[in-house]
Amino acid sequence: MPTVALPTIEAGEAVAGTFTLAGLKLQQGGFLPEVRTAYFSRGTLAPDGCNAILVAHGYTGGPDMITDASHVVDGSWSELIGPGRAIDTDRWFVICANALGSSYGSTNAASIDPATGQPWGSSFPEVRVADIVAVQKALLDHLGVKHLVAVTGHSFGGAQVFQWGVDHPHFMDALVPVICAPAMPGADVAALQAELQALPDWRGGDYYGRGDLTAYLTRKRASGLRAFGADAVLADQSLDTEQRTRELQRLAAEWARTFDANSLLILFRAMAAFDVRDRLGEIRAPLLLVLSRSDKLVPAAKAPLIMAALESAGVDARYFEIDSDHGHCASGSDAAKWSGALADFLRAHGRR
Repeated sequence: MPTVALPTIEAGEAVAGTFTLAGLKLQQGGFLPEVRTAYFSRGTLAPDGCNAILVAHGYTGGPDMITDASHVVDGSWSELIGPGRAIDTDRWFVICANALGSSYGSTNAASIDPATGQPWGSSFPEVRVADIVAVQKALLDHLGVKHLVAVTGHSFGGAQVFQWGVDHPHFMDALVPVICAPAMPGADVAALQAELQALPDWRGGDYYGRGDLTAYLTRKRASGLRAFGADAVLADQSLDTEQRTRELQRLAAEWARTFDANSLLILFRAMAAFDVRDRLGEIRAPLLLVLSRSDKLVPAAKAPLIMAALESAGVDARYFEIDSDHGHCASGSDAAKWSGALADFLRAHGRR
């Protein structure tokens, strides 16, 4: 499966771009001789380079989450980002980069290894959240961003927010990790590897041109959407049970046509290895932690423990809970329930 191109977005709504970094040494010792990053941006960068907000997408999402073209079930923040919205593109330059190893235009296992002329496949080196952040920092430097107003993102994107806070503590005015924690729970890499190995078309991860994993990815996506609250999102759109089933299947099939199974594993490994709990004391920016009342991955019941850890580390932290039945999808699908808190926090702490 080739690395897919970014979707076409109407002029004036968002700008698609790519950036190529010549060489990246990875945390686990691997090396990529070239790293391509696809991204979307909205708004205009100020002459001093200090009015930017970085948004990080979730595990199976992409940079189009900041556009008006993406679906809320797929993680869209379109109700939060735009002219006059909580993340106001008339005021701020907003950028979302596709994560290293993901499938929406950035270097991943489907990319060509220049040493062999073939897709990286199973030989793609291990990636950590710190590597993803390092590529984002290189992109911001390339664009002329000198300082960030904020870093925000949900789920796996929220893990990147925490990583930014400890790796570049003085580079932003505010941090807003959403529906996540300083160590992400539930990432059983061995189980996912076993699941993939059981597929005849997997071929150890070297399936390009030799196997078709679309049916597996469709099943995987549909199951994940249900687990993360998508059925409740669609029910609130007045779809009956049969209509919701059809719509979930449609969304899953659409995603499966573009997402690479190797990316599923690459990013899952990165999420499983992510843990900055012993580095929370390095965070210097004020932080707003946002969880969803009904989320099962990072339950709101964990908020007191997370907040206690942040406060004991000396972090200026506060908490907001989205009162939503939409589970892990709530940050986008129920954006109106927390957009005010986000806007207030950015106004208070986005000094630049």
